[in-house]
Amino acid sequence: MIRQINIANPLWGAPRIHGELLKLGIVISQATVAKYMIRRRSRPSPTWRRFLRNQAAGIAAIDMLVVASAAFRLLYVMINLTDDRTRLCDSNPTASWLARQITDAFPWDTAPGYLLRDRDASYGQDFRQRADAMGIAEVVSAARSPWQDAYVERVIGSLRRERLDYIVIFNERHLCRVLSSYTDYYHRSRTRLSRDKDCPDPRPVIPPGSGRIVAMPQVNGLHHRHERLAA
Repeated sequence: MIRQINIANPLWGAPRIHGELLKLGIVISQATVAKYMIRRRSRPSPTWRRFLRNQAAGIAAIDMLVVASAAFRLLYVMINLTDDRTRLCDSNPTASWLARQITDAFPWDTAPGYLLRDRDASYGQDFRQRADAMGIAEVVSAARSPWQDAYVERVIGSLRRERLDYIVIFNERHLCRVLSSYTDYYHRSRTRLSRDKDCPDPRPVIPPGSGRIVAMPQVNGLHHRHERLAA
C-alpha cells in the first residue's frame, strides 16, 4: 500500500503518505513508510497522460454532427465535451446561434482558457468575438485532421454507433428526446475504460448477496443497466 500510494502521488513525501495511511486505519510509523517508499534520483516529472489530465479543467472542445430526418431535413447537434450537454439547431447553424450556445454552455465565471474546434465556416465573426470577450483562446485544428480533436470525435462516434444508427429520426422534437435519453445513459450507466470501468456520474458497487441481478432497459431497450434488487 505504501508503494501504491507513492506511485499514485509521486510528489508526496513520507509524512503525507503516513497521514494517508492513518486515514485508512493502517497504523505504522513514519520511519517504516520512508523505508519502503520508492527511491528516486531526481524530482519526478509527470507523464504526458497525467500532464494532459492536469490541463483538462481549462480546456473545452466543441463540434457538430448532422442528423438526417425521415423527411430528409438536416438537423444539427452541437456537442460540448466539458459541459455534458448537447444543443440542437433546426436549420443551418449560424455564427450568432453558435455564439449564444457558447455563452449558455460556459457562464462568464466558468469559461475555459482554451477552446478546441475545427475549421467549420459556421464559426464566424460573431462566434470569435464572443469567445474573445469571454477570455477564451481558440485552438483551431488543422484541415482534415479530426484526430486532433479526438475526444469529441469519439463521443460523436459513440452516439452514432450506439444510438443514431439504429433509429429513424422524424423531427426536431424526436431528436431531442433521443439525445436526452442517450445523454442520461452515457453519463449515468455506460462504463468506460478511461474511468477505470466507471461512469462520469459514479455508480456504486453493489456487493453480492444484495439481491438478484435484473436488467433495466435504457435508451428504449437498446442498452441495459444491470442492478441487484432485493427479493
